[in-house]
Amino acid sequence: MDEKNSREIPPHPEKKPRYDLPLTPRSLAEIFSLCADFEQRRVLPGLMEGFGCLTLCWLDGLVDGAAVSEDVLRPLTDARRVMASSGPAQLADELERGAAYACTVRRRKTTDECVADLLGGSCALIFEPLGEALTFETRTTLSRSVSSPAVEKAIKGGKDAFVETLRTNTSLVRRRLRTPSLKLEQSVVGRLSGTAVALLYVEGAAKAETVSRLSARLAEIDIDGLLAAGDLEEYVADSPRSPLPQLIHTERPDTFAMHLLDGRVGILVDGLPLGFLLPADLAAFLRVPEDSAMHFAVASMLTLLRWIALAVSLLLPAAFVAISMYHQEMLPVKLLLSMTAAKQYVPFGAATEVAAMLLAFELLQEAGLRLPDPVGQTASIIGALIVGQSAVEAKVVSPIAVIVVALAGIAGYTMPSQDLGGAVRLFRLALVAAAAALGIYGVVMGAALIIWYTAGLESLGVSYTAPFTGSDSGALARVLLKRPNAANKLRPRHLAGWNRRRQK
Repeated sequence: MDEKNSREIPPHPEKKPRYDLPLTPRSLAEIFSLCADFEQRRVLPGLMEGFGCLTLCWLDGLVDGAAVSEDVLRPLTDARRVMASSGPAQLADELERGAAYACTVRRRKTTDECVADLLGGSCALIFEPLGEALTFETRTTLSRSVSSPAVEKAIKGGKDAFVETLRTNTSLVRRRLRTPSLKLEQSVVGRLSGTAVALLYVEGAAKAETVSRLSARLAEIDIDGLLAAGDLEEYVADSPRSPLPQLIHTERPDTFAMHLLDGRVGILVDGLPLGFLLPADLAAFLRVPEDSAMHFAVASMLTLLRWIALAVSLLLPAAFVAISMYHQEMLPVKLLLSMTAAKQYVPFGAATEVAAMLLAFELLQEAGLRLPDPVGQTASIIGALIVGQSAVEAKVVSPIAVIVVALAGIAGYTMPSQDLGGAVRLFRLALVAAAAALGIYGVVMGAALIIWYTAGLESLGVSYTAPFTGSDSGALARVLLKRPNAANKLRPRHLAGWNRRRQK
């Protein structure tokens, strides 16, 4: 841009907004200057001159125009409703007591309170002689409708999922827990975003100490905007730098309600179609709501299968590298001869093969996620079949390495939590490096370090490996094996508050 054009464009004012101004239409117009969606309208109550004009303010797009017209403007301009009022003060009292049709009416005496209501979807009726305002809740109902969960597939559970509207999400939870014991504490996080955050828990089921800790951490968050899940997780987690997930994420209200009944505390954020739950432990990330809908023997088998898949996904590539490079005597003779024949013309070592295949697997997964659905599926099929088969035929990688990496990847997909799957993939690469350096001793040392590190994590005072590390002798069996519903009478000891009993 040349100097002439730069002089023609007036600079935007750079000044700090003030919210300590008197509550007048002019002060609101100053605060919302350069905001094209801010609207003001002068209204004559009852269409009579005796009361003077009032000012109605709102933000276009956040309010429902029909609700403003029918619930506020129509009763305000009705002469029969206004004639009995002796002045603006009495008119404000009558509107607050029910002369207007809006379901929620608040009297505001400060500018910052009025601004907060406007940003929340209310319209404000300014009584300039009184220095006060009445705000009427007329927020728009335009939002994404409740649909089926996209990531967490529901087999025998509910077919609805959280949306981006906070009050819709709280209603989905209320429909499943119809009790006044379900408490909901709401606050605002974000200096510029003003995001509404709801804290939900079942009184008696959750520990009061857990609720207090989480509420205090939410109050300490001081950021410009709460717009993504990571903005919340890093501030409420005990160890935000850990690759292991420390918040349970779910898009299903039935899963959210199930964890609340266990004694956890939930968080719902306006604008995010997710529910967050704390405290988090490793066993919770391998649990799915369908376990409660199946026969206890089938659910126990599937739970054990997930734990075995976790170990396979984590240890199988590293064990293959260690045995291929350092401990060939551990293999049966026929298997060793078959592997030697398949690897005879491959120019790379086992560690290089596995590491390259794991990285290629990550690239294919990332490409499948980022591309549109039809293109992503095509890219995954081409990468897995054509490229993999071509690499084996060209003697770039051995078939056994492809089988090992594929088994580890398939085992990783059985985990219900994608966040836990990401941490497992990261640890898997580290174990492959340890196996290449020290053989089976590196694998054992690496696995021991992972267990030691995991056992040292805490989530709101609860050990990450609970209930394995607690004093409850039957905890291991209850985590790995599902008991019949009639026998599951108590909540987990490490989560429950004073009310541990689920049923008689």
